[in-house]
Amino acid sequence: WEGYAWLTNSVDADRDAVRLTIFVAMAAMLVVALATPGAFGADATLFAGAYAVVRVVHLMLYVQGTQDSDVRAAVWRLAPSALATCALLGAAASFDGTAQAALWLAAIAVDYGGLYLAGTKGWSVQSAHFAERHSLIVLIALGESVVEIGAGVPEEGLGTGVVVAALLAVVAIAALWWAYFDVVAPVAERRMRAATPAERVAIARDSYTYLHLPMVAGIVLLAFGIEATIAHVGEPLETVAAVALCAGPALYLLALIAFRLRNVRSLNRQRLVAAVALALVVGVATNAAALWALALVTAILAGLIAYEALRFREARARIRSGGGSMRVPEG
Repeated sequence: WEGYAWLTNSVDADRDAVRLTIFVAMAAMLVVALATPGAFGADATLFAGAYAVVRVVHLMLYVQGTQDSDVRAAVWRLAPSALATCALLGAAASFDGTAQAALWLAAIAVDYGGLYLAGTKGWSVQSAHFAERHSLIVLIALGESVVEIGAGVPEEGLGTGVVVAALLAVVAIAALWWAYFDVVAPVAERRMRAATPAERVAIARDSYTYLHLPMVAGIVLLAFGIEATIAHVGEPLETVAAVALCAGPALYLLALIAFRLRNVRSLNRQRLVAAVALALVVGVATNAAALWALALVTAILAGLIAYEALRFREARARIRSGGGSMRVPEG
């Protein structure tokens, strides 16, 4: 719909054609979502085909939406890697096991590498709008994590352990929200707004297109770990669920660290320490009751936020009020 708002208001666009193209993209994206659980199995071909439609239509929308030769040239530079990615996913659908995984990794490398090699010439970014859209993506992922709390409740109903786990999960999710929206999001938007047009596009690619994916992936992994924990509060977690519960928020923090490095060229040391601590909790999660593992994860995240809130109180207040510089607190 964001693309719809821009394209249908463009004097260069054939509005009816754009609308129909967007509806095709929506339908194809729905099929992608439905096929995702089976993307490595029975629905691999369906997933690859629907995904190819989404990518091709995306390119078509850019071409339909403008007569600007620089934008069209940028689209054509991006097209080879996008099409190659679709071809690799299509090929992956014919294999399983190691070969399939290798083709998927190759597709990711081609897609991300192609975006980098295509460069930023020809594109333009509206800072506030671009940052807000990505903030909303993070919010949606956090909201879905809250939904997973209810999804994990066992059939036998609520017990003390389940209630405690649910409350701990809410605190953990709130900590992830705080870690992004308290200072990181406003500083990043301000940094983008102050940049030159060319640098602004590079920031949009690096900080948002690249680094928001591991952020969202970390939230999704945590949500999976929370669901598994609430379903089995008194038992150790399976390895996959334990890694999701602990490494998910660690991945999220590492992405935020990289986000800060890219935007203001400083390292957040306390978040790095917290990420390492979270990774170490995996061993607890596979050997002790899941509730204890969730309690440790929550304690690390809440402790991190409490430390930052108290240690950098004045600097945070200046940044949030908009009255201070773009420099973030050291540490």
